[in-house]
Amino acid sequence: MSNDTALFFGQFLRDPVTVGALAPSSRRLARSVCAPVPERGEPVVVELGPGTGPFTAEIQRRLAGRGRHLAVELNQRMAGLLASRFPGVNVVHGDAAELSRLLGAHGLSQADVVVSGLPWAAFPDALQRRLMGAVVSAMSPAGAFTTFSYVHAIPLGSARRFRALLAERFEEVVPSRTVWRNAPPAFVFHARRPRV
Repeated sequence: MSNDTALFFGQFLRDPVTVGALAPSSRRLARSVCAPVPERGEPVVVELGPGTGPFTAEIQRRLAGRGRHLAVELNQRMAGLLASRFPGVNVVHGDAAELSRLLGAHGLSQADVVVSGLPWAAFPDALQRRLMGAVVSAMSPAGAFTTFSYVHAIPLGSARRFRALLAERFEEVVPSRTVWRNAPPAFVFHARRPRV
């Protein structure tokens, strides 16, 4: 078991709702989730729930020193690990529900892309809505939001409710093909143009 997997598993056992996974995401899932991060220009990219950093590494690869990257992590231990591992990323130990305030504290007004590793299907309706409201209000009008869901969560009421919430809050929502090379298999939601 790698160090990241051991840390993730330990944190999951301590707080399964906020950690939401037994192990970090695979590189293949990270590539799919981070596809909306532009490879040109100076975008502001916000990452929610980065954990040990598989999406962070892919975002940094795509940005290649351009733009701004703000990573918001609720778990203090993972936030500390992330900050030491990625010194070029603004890592914030904080709550994604405070996204507009966190952006402002870093001199940023809006996000062009929001990449989410949050376990949406584990959240109750009120928390899903509060977090999505924070995401949408912090995004630029042409912004992109991307997140993923595990295949086994598809039949859950909370997962169906989250898919409906995406359709309600974005003009376009496109699910990806299943990413089988992830444990467990997952698929990605790419959403664009938030409805404020």
